[in-house]
Amino acid sequence: MTTRILVLFSLMVLNSITLLSQALSQEAVVRRNTILRSEPNATAAPEGQLQQDDRLTVIDPTPEHGYLQVRTSRGADGWVFARHIKVLASPSSSDPSTDPEVSNPEGTQCDDTLWQHVYHPQRLIVKQPCIAVTGTIVDATDGREADGVRHEADGDTHGWLRVDPQFQDLLNAGNMNNEGGNLVFEIVCKFVPPTQADAKPACQNYQSQISIPPVGTHVQIVGTYVRDTNHAQWMEIHPVSSITVLP
Repeated sequence: MTTRILVLFSLMVLNSITLLSQALSQEAVVRRNTILRSEPNATAAPEGQLQQDDRLTVIDPTPEHGYLQVRTSRGADGWVFARHIKVLASPSSSDPSTDPEVSNPEGTQCDDTLWQHVYHPQRLIVKQPCIAVTGTIVDATDGREADGVRHEADGDTHGWLRVDPQFQDLLNAGNMNNEGGNLVFEIVCKFVPPTQADAKPACQNYQSQISIPPVGTHVQIVGTYVRDTNHAQWMEIHPVSSITVLP
């Protein structure tokens, strides 16, 4: 009798967990034709092609490197670039084609192909796939470089942005203690070829054409907002998609 009760109890618990998981799952819709990938990066093997307006179930709402893990209506699991889908508040939400583009406002267009040129992308934890931040470029080199950014061995910039007051909450202890209270921005493959051996493949046949405005320039930087798990785990815009000079 005791064994039977335990089995029944276990089945009830399992059923409850399944129902809770289904209740908490989110639906999403594909904004435009895109690729379902086997891993959360732009070079991972394709698992299939997603068409605009296809419906998906979000398996895990936490992005990894700008990608969300999803399941298609046909039961295929994989990863899709977060900006290419719209997560719905609930399965009963209205048709997303009529909803405003609140998650991709004008001026925050990011180039997701830049992830092909990020070496070891697994070291970056994506907090926001695309963001536009304003502030003033400050010298990150103590006068050693004329452009005010560190020329890293991996080919990237290591620049500093003194963010405008409304963006102060983007900074963490690593930024405050190790980066002069500034937000780090990295333009990938700006200085090629890299001297760091494991970074060379990421910059092969590619060099960023993004211009670096002079120190003291008020700018808007658009890119992916991440935490670098190396170093002091400071916050960065990495990769940078664009830099625009502001009045």
